[in-house]
Amino acid sequence: MLSAGRPFPLGATLAEEGGINFALVAPDADQVELCLFDPTGQYEQQRLRLPACTDGCWHGRLPGARPGLIYGFRVHGPWAPRQGLRFNPAKLLLDPYAREVVGAYGGEDLFLGHVPGRPDERDTRDNAAIALKARVAAPLQQASPSARPRIAAGERVLYELHVGGHTQLHPAVPEDLRGSYAGLARGPVLDHLQRLGVTTLSLMPVQHRADEERLLKLGLLNYWGYSPIGWFAPEARYWSGSAGSTPATEFRALTDAVHARGMEVVVDMVFNHSAETDELGPTLSLRGIDNALYYHLRQDDPALYENWTGCGNCLKLSEPRVLQLVMDCLRHWVLELGVDGFRFDLAPVLGRRSPGGEFDAQSPFLAAIAQDPVLSRCVLIAEPWDVGPGGYQLGRFPPGWLEWNDRYRDTQRAFWLHRSAGLGEFAQRLAGSSEDFRHHGRAPTASVNFITAHDGFTLRDLLSYDERHNLANGEHNRDGHRHNLSRNCGVEGDTDDAAVLAERARLSRVLLAVLLLSQGTPMLLAGDELGHSQRGNNNAYCQDNDITWLDWVRADGELTAFVARLTALRREAAPLRSNRWWPADPPRGEAALRWISAEGHAMAAADWEAPGRQAIAVLFEAPAPHKQWLLLVNAQEGAVRFHLPPGRWQLRLATDARVQGAGEPGMPLAPVQVVPPTSLWLASA
Repeated sequence: MLSAGRPFPLGATLAEEGGINFALVAPDADQVELCLFDPTGQYEQQRLRLPACTDGCWHGRLPGARPGLIYGFRVHGPWAPRQGLRFNPAKLLLDPYAREVVGAYGGEDLFLGHVPGRPDERDTRDNAAIALKARVAAPLQQASPSARPRIAAGERVLYELHVGGHTQLHPAVPEDLRGSYAGLARGPVLDHLQRLGVTTLSLMPVQHRADEERLLKLGLLNYWGYSPIGWFAPEARYWSGSAGSTPATEFRALTDAVHARGMEVVVDMVFNHSAETDELGPTLSLRGIDNALYYHLRQDDPALYENWTGCGNCLKLSEPRVLQLVMDCLRHWVLELGVDGFRFDLAPVLGRRSPGGEFDAQSPFLAAIAQDPVLSRCVLIAEPWDVGPGGYQLGRFPPGWLEWNDRYRDTQRAFWLHRSAGLGEFAQRLAGSSEDFRHHGRAPTASVNFITAHDGFTLRDLLSYDERHNLANGEHNRDGHRHNLSRNCGVEGDTDDAAVLAERARLSRVLLAVLLLSQGTPMLLAGDELGHSQRGNNNAYCQDNDITWLDWVRADGELTAFVARLTALRREAAPLRSNRWWPADPPRGEAALRWISAEGHAMAAADWEAPGRQAIAVLFEAPAPHKQWLLLVNAQEGAVRFHLPPGRWQLRLATDARVQGAGEPGMPLAPVQVVPPTSLWLASA
């Protein structure tokens, strides 16, 4: 029934001759069977041997087959875990190129390739009835490049959000659309983001995932989604189920709606590991297809996996066929699903070579991205650390990449909340972290600056809790960061103390202001502008409930308006979002960034090193007739008298005052101006 077909493209695709062509890379396999299922995906109806193998790719064409067909693979070969071989035809396997996934992994031991409790022995129980399967999908119309917004690097404002939690409690989203791609695309939701000044939605993982067995036994889920198994398939849990749609078509409608508002979509991609975890984990896809091909195995014992991710395994992107899988997947998300770029979780793993695992900025993955005519023009963001050898790689990614800058986060928290970071470190981060990024032609915008992200406290909790409160995660409060540089302002958690609440509000404004007025690419965490709390949980990865869902009804409207004011000022003040490095000693009459002491003179070494000094003025000087901008920074316990540079300075923003209207003129500043403690002022002249 199957003809030979072709070894390319991989996955299940419409064949030119009619029918569906199937192609699966499994060079160490002895045989591959295509298994066809009924429309429910529960009953195996046919088992067909793929008739041809070309260069390690098994393939065959099924005449008359159409989109909608549900299928999986059985891969035959030796069972020899100590040699890295884990073939088991009793386990139905998900096509890694699946565009739509049918079913869900529930943690059953029937998914184990080995006999439970006996890892060296192959399990012969058949799991087809409950296994994850692929549904053949018709290709979507390719996204038009002309329909996409073009956001200049200096204009970009990232906003990290979770598709499910963002709209679960949104009163303007119909109940049947809450928590879905369609819910996120609703007008009131996008209106809020536009008013806020967001240019780029950074979505947490939306690829099909399989929750860890440990979490499932606790009645929890991998809510964040960092447990992927179907990289091409949008997660069906965020699909509304609307008639006539699929997860893919609904996701594509979301990206089209965001583009229509002039904003971008970036998705968090997890290619560092898979949901198959360690040697005791389930056999869902890659492990059973060709374990030694897809994963980094330990050199001293191939029955074990390298664990540079902390999640049990690592994908081997130094292997050409694995790299092909990743590159094909990324192009699919850009060309068919319409995204504009990617944030790569634990990105150093993607650049590690085998054996040894050394990170290489010229690794096959990074080189392939750089030369690809589609992907090289996307927004590319690295989380530049993992737990592998030399795991901290901040600043080492190639030109064109942006990187999450945790040094920026820690410096701002230490400077404003604990007065434990010096002026020099503060200035380095405010001006774009040149010590990390000023090389190989990289710009200040390579630094993704953030105060909070999904991993850690929300902004409100950062200022409400000194300690993590993660008991709900089922790990006895041992998980999550211990070193948060947080400050509860005198009370642990919620309070009705007016003085404590006022201090928290003031510190919220100062941290948001410094973030949006720094050089680099700012990233906001969804909900920070609303005053969202996770009740002190700083590792809410498994909480799909009102701990993580944004509470729109009790949103802090004043804080939201303050953030919108900040982004408007950032758009107005070009020097504050410069995409070039400021020269150390610019010629007279040229644009310059000048560091000025509170006494009004250029900062000298003694000023930078003076103990207890945490006040500074930052002058963005421009040739006439361009506007001058001045930041007055006071992180000290008491008020500071600033001697201002010559000019008719007008206050544009003060973090210690209530928010000003978007177009209101501020008060004129005196030549000597008193700035209250722990405050940041912005003025123009």
